[in-house]
Amino acid sequence: MIRIRRLATTQPDFEAQFAALLAFESAQDPKVDSDVAAMLADVRTRGDAAVLEYTRRFDRLEAASVAALEVPRAELKRARDHLPKPRRAALEMAVRRVRAYHRKQLARSWRYRDGEGAELGQRVTALDRVGIYVPGGKAAYPSSVIMNAVPAKVAGVREIIMVVPAPGGERNELVLGAAAICGVDRVFTIGGAQAVAALAYGTATIPAVDKIVGPGNAYVAAAKRRVFGVVGIDMVAGPSEVAVVCDGTTDPDWVAMDLFAQAEHDELAQAILIAPDAAFIEAVAASMTRQLAAMPRRDVIAAALSRRGALIQVRNLNEACALVNRMAPEHLELSVRKPDALLPKIRHAGAIFLGSYSSEAIGDYCAGPNHVLPTSRTARFSSPLGVYDFQKRSSVIRVSRKAAARLGTVAAELARGEGLTAHAKSAEYRIRK
Repeated sequence: MIRIRRLATTQPDFEAQFAALLAFESAQDPKVDSDVAAMLADVRTRGDAAVLEYTRRFDRLEAASVAALEVPRAELKRARDHLPKPRRAALEMAVRRVRAYHRKQLARSWRYRDGEGAELGQRVTALDRVGIYVPGGKAAYPSSVIMNAVPAKVAGVREIIMVVPAPGGERNELVLGAAAICGVDRVFTIGGAQAVAALAYGTATIPAVDKIVGPGNAYVAAAKRRVFGVVGIDMVAGPSEVAVVCDGTTDPDWVAMDLFAQAEHDELAQAILIAPDAAFIEAVAASMTRQLAAMPRRDVIAAALSRRGALIQVRNLNEACALVNRMAPEHLELSVRKPDALLPKIRHAGAIFLGSYSSEAIGDYCAGPNHVLPTSRTARFSSPLGVYDFQKRSSVIRVSRKAAARLGTVAAELARGEGLTAHAKSAEYRIRK
């Protein structure tokens, strides 16, 4: 039997229990942060030499130079060409779907002329160079390559540099093949805080980038926090989450496996079922117990469900939506008969899956929308990774002689109110011209 928290909104202590369920200590480990700070400073000072030293220490990978850690284009193409046909076809289809979706997000420059005769607008341009961090080691994540590289390419980023650890020198063919399919420009087999530092500050071999995106471990997250401001970052992601809202019409086995799919990420992942039907909740619990033994990652799943999982009984689906908004989950499945009726009631969620056939697993790989999503309740104010993360906007202002007379008067009045005389005179010079 799986140990998982059972809650009901009718319990007297529900609010305290629910708050405890949502609580997650995201503060940095002081030791991790201090170690990362030292590594960043070292890479910034010694460049390639420091990168090589840390790669040797943490990844057990010897190399004569950082250049030797770059994967040649020919090897990327070879990895792509040697993929089993079904797997390459799956990658290519996923890329097509993700590209088609993200093209809808592409912002374009615009201008207009107002009643005062001023011409105003916004110029949209892509970032010059982006760094993509792809986790490596225990598992391969070609989906991370796709979800980070494709929107960057759609945005028009000139150069994409990917870093991926290769512990012991083992290079993952699936990840390298995905990089070739996505059009990544350069790939270096380095990881950890040293890779983030190299991308942020640049070395003799690795050029500095404008933004770093992609998930990683605690050291990578701490490094991204510290280099923000020198470069942009996408987000500092926490453990993965799913909330599944059910009305009792979905097969309990499907729901149980959807919860497992989230829990198998790691022991801190969160999987929560919310439903008004007590009998249905028990059916899902029984299915989870029955199916767990067949899961290769059953220990991870059991640990995650025990620590941060929950089965929550609510009075009705309206109350379920209210709980979801308080949770602001990374993933939300509205596994109900009429999901569109609930959708307007959802304000905070990273990705929303409508109907029982819309599994979060499909969203992770090939539905089209990005799987890099806000976690730890940051969906209250953050959005999924998208093309807009790889574009920037510049304001465009052209003030005519006529407009300068009218607007200069307004600007001078406000400037004097702020005590900024030079501002006022700068505007007034154009009035008298």
